[in-house]
Amino acid sequence: MNKNRWLIALSAIAIHLSIGGAYAYSVYKLPIVTEMGWSETNVTVAFTIMMGLAGSSAALFGSLVEKMGPRKSAMIAAVLFGAGQAGAGLAIEMDSVTMYWLTYGLLSGLGMGIGYISPVSTLVKWFPDRRGLATGMAVLGFGSGALITAPVAANLMEAVGISTTYFILGASYFTLMILGALYIVPPAPGYMPANMKAAANNGKEVVKKDLAVMSAREAVRTKHFWMLWAMHLVNVTAGIMMISVASPMAQEIVGLSVAGAAAMVGIMGLFNGGGRLVWAAVSDYIGRSNVFVIFFIVQLVTFIVLPYTTNAIIFQALIFLVVSCYGGGFSNLPAFASDLFGTKQLGVIHGYLLTTWSLGGVFGPLLVSAIKNAYGSYIPVFYVFTGLIAASLIIALTLRADVRKQTALKEASQKVGDVSATR
Repeated sequence: MNKNRWLIALSAIAIHLSIGGAYAYSVYKLPIVTEMGWSETNVTVAFTIMMGLAGSSAALFGSLVEKMGPRKSAMIAAVLFGAGQAGAGLAIEMDSVTMYWLTYGLLSGLGMGIGYISPVSTLVKWFPDRRGLATGMAVLGFGSGALITAPVAANLMEAVGISTTYFILGASYFTLMILGALYIVPPAPGYMPANMKAAANNGKEVVKKDLAVMSAREAVRTKHFWMLWAMHLVNVTAGIMMISVASPMAQEIVGLSVAGAAAMVGIMGLFNGGGRLVWAAVSDYIGRSNVFVIFFIVQLVTFIVLPYTTNAIIFQALIFLVVSCYGGGFSNLPAFASDLFGTKQLGVIHGYLLTTWSLGGVFGPLLVSAIKNAYGSYIPVFYVFTGLIAASLIIALTLRADVRKQTALKEASQKVGDVSATR
């Protein structure tokens, strides 16, 4: 099979870059409200539907993605997402809020969920030596999608109007995703890149073996799955909470100007995207369990310190750290899952774990809004999340210890087997 694994990675990035463009929805919000006379709530509902479906459809269709393979799955995602974005333009033409919900919300959400998981398990198989880097590259594309789409969409709306902008971007997303889908295929069984083959020929251990090889049904029955699920839920909830209220929170607590807060939000996007690649690459060297422990130590210190921070620069730096952990959690999740459960049904397992995406997306903003309304301040938010993150740190430390213990037992068992085989 004459495929270049770096072009496989580029294809995955093309798919994730396209579906990540949906995060630029806020660019459309004011123009639609102004031109169409729709309420802000109606416009936001479409985004809420899309984000809710993104995580749940990844779980719902994970087994289907595994059966069909990455190419067909990504093509279906391209059709759904492209039709959802272009259909939103038609909804604008027809002045139909319901159709906007069904296209931008429903179709795009389904396409996003399927498109998110389609290339990941395949990419992990092409990079057995750099699982973290591989997933980090793909999810970096997802995190960067809005950074590219936002200015393009804003300029297009000024030049050709809202509906035509949706038509152009929908067609562009479809084309980019199809091109990516056409190149993606799984590697041959037992594939190893050249550097791993050379190491193997020299008698070196080329890569650490997975802790277990499980089906999705077997994985969800383990405590490791639910520990990882709980950890990621808190990481996602904390990150989305911070993203959703960063601007007003910074203005209230450290007196940042409106322009300064807007600039901070833009930089947060860079840390969200950069964190996905950097933390994932780091995990290849220090281990996924160590990275999650670091995430929660960093966030625990941050949430304890933030209420007492009066310096605007320090306040923003701490927020950037939290957002980088949020992005890093998404890139480390599939790599960590493959370490724990193997790649047999990684797409399905990853889909199940991504239910945290939908839950955190709803729970985070709702929780912070409820606390703000009850106390009239953002300060109590930090105390609540300090407790949640402390609990997650305990889970992360427990999981790390358990993984080390089981790895040691597995290695000892293999040595005994090797000795017996030589007698």
